[in-house]
Amino acid sequence: MGKDILTMGNIYYYNTDIGRLGIVEKDGDITNLFFEIDCYIEEYIIKETDILREANNQLKEYLQGTRKEFSLPLAPSGTEFRKNVWTCVCSISYGETKSYKEVAETIGNPKACRAVGSANNKNPIPIFIPCHRVIGSSGKLVGYRGGLKVKAHLLELEKAIKEK
Repeated sequence: MGKDILTMGNIYYYNTDIGRLGIVEKDGDITNLFFEIDCYIEEYIIKETDILREANNQLKEYLQGTRKEFSLPLAPSGTEFRKNVWTCVCSISYGETKSYKEVAETIGNPKACRAVGSANNKNPIPIFIPCHRVIGSSGKLVGYRGGLKVKAHLLELEKAIKEK
């Protein structure tokens, strides 16, 4: 039996300064963002919807340095722990960073640094949930699903705009 077409999400691809991105929405909520290098198994309907168009517009503004916050309905799928991490990550201010340890401490689980890293790695909506703002305790850029080059680009963009 095939997938129920009503439960499938819509995906649309956009060319950006950081490569081709696929943004997914289901029932009016943004559920995923895929980088060009991502492999994914789920089936989606390729269709641009109003919310996908709006997500792309906000993403474009962010990448141009004219938007610091997103105002989109996000619906990431994950465990309660991961959702707690992602909520914490969303509270990191534009142009700021926190270490994995600081995030772990903020969510009340100071020994969960690696689990925080794993949650960031499983973040289904990077950029909109700004896990690029989480770095190693030494200040090093550690891991990013879109690649360290993209992570560095996003952090440099935010730093440059914040300093203006």
